[in-house]
Amino acid sequence: MTRLSLVLIVAVLALFTGSLLIGPAGLGAGESLRALVLGGDGPLPMVMREIRLPRAILAAMIGASLGLAGAAMQGYLRNPLAEPGLIGVSGSAALGAVLSIQTGLATAFVLALPVAALTGALLGVGLVMSLAGRGGASLSLILAGIAVSALAGAMTSLVLNLSPNPFAANEIVFWMMGSLADRSMTHVWIALPFIALGWLLLASTGRSLAALTLGEDAAAAMGVSLPRLRLVIVLGTACVVGAGTAVAGAIGFVGLVVPHILRPFVGAHPGRLLWASALGGAVMLLAADIAVRMVLPARDLKLGVLTALVGAPLFLHLIYKLRKGAL
Repeated sequence: MTRLSLVLIVAVLALFTGSLLIGPAGLGAGESLRALVLGGDGPLPMVMREIRLPRAILAAMIGASLGLAGAAMQGYLRNPLAEPGLIGVSGSAALGAVLSIQTGLATAFVLALPVAALTGALLGVGLVMSLAGRGGASLSLILAGIAVSALAGAMTSLVLNLSPNPFAANEIVFWMMGSLADRSMTHVWIALPFIALGWLLLASTGRSLAALTLGEDAAAAMGVSLPRLRLVIVLGTACVVGAGTAVAGAIGFVGLVVPHILRPFVGAHPGRLLWASALGGAVMLLAADIAVRMVLPARDLKLGVLTALVGAPLFLHLIYKLRKGAL
């Protein structure tokens, strides 16, 4: 576990540095880092501090959040197919953002889009918790999340269908593909409090998730409050996924694939998998964001599209390996 953590930390630091140095401007590494640290006048410090630094920070934060939330959801539901969007947070946040774009609030007020997305995420998770019930089983949480996701997706499609403004519809479609381009430190400060709170909530569930591997009755006998555990995981997931969706759009497959990849290296221990998946998620999203800038620099390839193109085949490969091992 120590070796894995060291490898992941080194990978995060290397990719974070690469994210700062790689871009269409073709700036030198030495002068770029000096401009970032020392500042000064001219376009170079502005590019480093106002464009590349926020993008790298958001990629690391959101990737870590999705990986952590995915590991927590899979550990709580004891289902390898569970992922952060299962409880409807992503769809609800996307609906809030879409409504702000469609109504024109996003153009009238610079923070309207992330605020509307966060509001949608909170309303969505509140609806999921009320539908699932306080003492409901994990199955009721899954069904409630699927219902809210379907409702949010249908309403988003309805907004697109009835949109009289083709420019707004085009903006909505591109936003839903997910991207970290043109983000600023303002977006970092908007997302950071919610993501930090979500990290604290999810990180506190390690021991409870380990006890839950023995079964719900055994976990309850060991002093684990299952309703409280569910509330903590749902709220933590809502904070990190809602905040990430609010500032970057919909980015999928990170929370689904990363825990699968790292689980064999931690002995399937849920508590260890939480932190490993957080680091692994940061690695995956930083690498994907660098690839977006290198593969098609002139065409604005969207981050969510790339993670889906990479994540889906990888997930199918993992399923094939599981099937082969079961035969």
